[in-house]
Amino acid sequence: MIQGFTFEHGDRTYTCTVEKRTAPPAGMWWWFAVSRDAQRYAIMEAASGDTQTSVKSRITAYYENLLRIRALPPEPRHQFSRPGRPKSVKTVEQD
Repeated sequence: MIQGFTFEHGDRTYTCTVEKRTAPPAGMWWWFAVSRDAQRYAIMEAASGDTQTSVKSRITAYYENLLRIRALPPEPRHQFSRPGRPKSVKTVEQD
């Protein structure tokens, strides 16, 4: 199994490491961090056949897709609540 490594793609630097994941599903996972992003990601289990090229392509594809999703406008959310009282209707009496 390959060890952690760092690579550049576009204008970002990716730092990849193999670490034990404690939350389910447990095991050895590829973790990566990206420059200018405070979040770390664990998107795939480490496998004996992993190569730097295969890991790079999966990580960059995942992150580029994540950026596309983040750039989308937010989906409108419907407000589910109890209906309020109906507005009172003023009646006009004719003389």
